[in-house]
Amino acid sequence: MMRAAVYRSFNGPINIESVPRPTAPPDGVVVQVMATGVCRSDWHGWKGHDSDIADHGLPFVPGHEVSGIVVEVGSPIRKLNVGDRVAIPFILSCGRCRECHPSRNRPTICERQMQPGFTMMGSFAEYLALPRADRNLYILPPDVSFVEAAALGCRFTTAYRAVLQQGRLVQGQTVAVFGCGGLGLSCVMIAAAQGAARIIAVDISEEALDKAKEVGATDIVNARSRGSSTREGENAVRDEISKITDGIGADLTIDAAGFRATCEDAVWCARRGGRMVQVGLPIGGQSPQVPMGLVAGREIEIVGSHGCAAEDMPAILSLVAQGRLDPKKLVEKEVSLEEGARAIMDMDRGSPLGMMVVTSFGKNGSSRL
Repeated sequence: MMRAAVYRSFNGPINIESVPRPTAPPDGVVVQVMATGVCRSDWHGWKGHDSDIADHGLPFVPGHEVSGIVVEVGSPIRKLNVGDRVAIPFILSCGRCRECHPSRNRPTICERQMQPGFTMMGSFAEYLALPRADRNLYILPPDVSFVEAAALGCRFTTAYRAVLQQGRLVQGQTVAVFGCGGLGLSCVMIAAAQGAARIIAVDISEEALDKAKEVGATDIVNARSRGSSTREGENAVRDEISKITDGIGADLTIDAAGFRATCEDAVWCARRGGRMVQVGLPIGGQSPQVPMGLVAGREIEIVGSHGCAAEDMPAILSLVAQGRLDPKKLVEKEVSLEEGARAIMDMDRGSPLGMMVVTSFGKNGSSRL
């Protein structure tokens, strides 16, 4: 048996229960969870916003930002051994579908992808069974901690793909990030590591903007204090970004929040021939009004971005090992399993600025690290 955080109804209590410890699937492993992040996506799942969890059925264990130690392996596993410290991406691609085929190589949109905490039981538990292990799990470098690896598992890996792969940001360019929650701040840090000349952070929270400045933003824009105009295409946020970029606009704009206003502003603030990446999942129930005439006339690319391929994990881990990326800057607190479960429910009142990581899974609350 093992301890796990379990909810038996959407929006119901998340309790710590004793549940059966999983066994390794034939193509997978069992990992002793050493660190798992508390993410806004876990809250969305608990609230019933994610159809994958509904399809899986309740009761359910949340959690998808995870690192740990391999304690059991399935018989065909060749790349991993008991005792290995591993990083775990939240998209476990199949390697066999049309999107995973080498002719396309798009595992982030795998047709049969599995995701801990969404399509299968998650990491708010002492142990986690993971299929497709040889394809998707990677051994941690010795100088990358479990907490850092857990922080990478969703926010930073998602930001990596949005900024560098889908956004194609190169050194010396300008990027504007709309929304400075965990994902947006990760985008700021990835852009800084890439050598962006200007990194413009936009949010309605002064605290979030101060944090963005701390982790690499060169300019900040408070969307709340700027207000807006009723004339199409004109508002103070767009005007401010135009001023910052000498009337050109940003080479790359990223909507990391998913609100109607952040999506619309990200399109309007892209330069001629620039790119807008939609990585924040749409929320709020209002569809954005995208100025497609502007998109066509200025040849603006609009690109979606979802997660990150497991094959890119070594490159991200290398950035951490080299000291170019420090995910611990976003980690505010290490907590117990009970505190992590409570933190998900507390997101009804808003998300914390920094990242909370569960590192204590036992009854006495002592950390495994």
